[in-house]
Amino acid sequence: MKIGFDAKRLFNNFTGLGNHSRTTVDILTEFYPENEYILYTPRIKHNAVTDPYAERSGCRTIVPHGLLKGSAWRTFGLASALKKEGADIFHGLSNELPTQLDIPTVVTIHDVAFKTFPDMYHLPDRIIYDWKWRHACKRADRIIAISESTKQDIVRFYGVDPDTIDVVYQPVNTLYYTNDSGICPQSLAQYTSRPYMLYVGSINSRKNLLGIVKAMELLPKDLQIPLIVIGGGREYKQKVEDYIAEHKLEDLIIFSPEKVGTDGLRYLYSNARLLIYPSFYEGFGLPVVEAMLSNCPVVTSNVSSLPEAAGPDSLLVDPYDIQDIADKIKVLLTDDTLRQMTVQKGFRYAMDNFSPKVLADRLMEVYNKLV
Repeated sequence: MKIGFDAKRLFNNFTGLGNHSRTTVDILTEFYPENEYILYTPRIKHNAVTDPYAERSGCRTIVPHGLLKGSAWRTFGLASALKKEGADIFHGLSNELPTQLDIPTVVTIHDVAFKTFPDMYHLPDRIIYDWKWRHACKRADRIIAISESTKQDIVRFYGVDPDTIDVVYQPVNTLYYTNDSGICPQSLAQYTSRPYMLYVGSINSRKNLLGIVKAMELLPKDLQIPLIVIGGGREYKQKVEDYIAEHKLEDLIIFSPEKVGTDGLRYLYSNARLLIYPSFYEGFGLPVVEAMLSNCPVVTSNVSSLPEAAGPDSLLVDPYDIQDIADKIKVLLTDDTLRQMTVQKGFRYAMDNFSPKVLADRLMEVYNKLV
């Protein structure tokens, strides 16, 4: 089978959508090397992350050479490029599809956060996203949702027949399935020699970092261990920092001064007392799975996709209830028996449900429905 991918994010994005694109190609080339994978991208940012894909066995990379360039080529030129290469299927990995396709198509929808949390997005962006998502859902022969929760959102907002939607969870970087314990980020070494909690994710209103900070204030003084925060933000981060300064919590909340990379994250998960992730809404919740695969217990939300990601043995909270968040943190910090059970069962759940082979098989099941 010859499968074409929209690989713009793979070669140019180094957070969520880019990571998803790369891990998708990783698991398919590992477990289904008999296929040919064609990576279509309007441009390439060359670095240590992207360069290996230009030489990946079973893959070919196509960039535009005609008059159409950039986004115009990605939207209007891919159909002819796919025809030229004789692709059997096209897979839009990041919520959108080009126009005029005449081969079977799959699109992955990650979330509809611009509809569930519209205050986080400017109106022009919401309009553009809605048009792209709507076109993709209408045009695709099959839709992949990265969680059951996202599937329900697609049906709710776009009126899609649920029978055309397949749930395939988001792949995790293969490092998390090894015994590699990662490398301590040098800038955080002074904080990791003693107990700490961990937050991983963008710092925006949907992720609820301020709720975590307020919950930490409710903990007994002897349980107020530092929280290391991995992620960037703007206006909402400033709001959190202002609260921290006003309440004199600077010694408790440690913002990472740099991007720590996969090796650094693996180390931080593996050595944290817990991951705290009480988000109001997630398409999937990748840090939850990364933590469980690193033997790190999880406190996360009881809403959207997070119960799916966390499984039955993580501690779930009402993200709007600060006392509930504090109580669940306290339990994991004080009950070693529960903590060990949570670690062991969480690891097993993650391995059973999110292993690379399981997810590669599910992707191929979707493709095989179209050929």
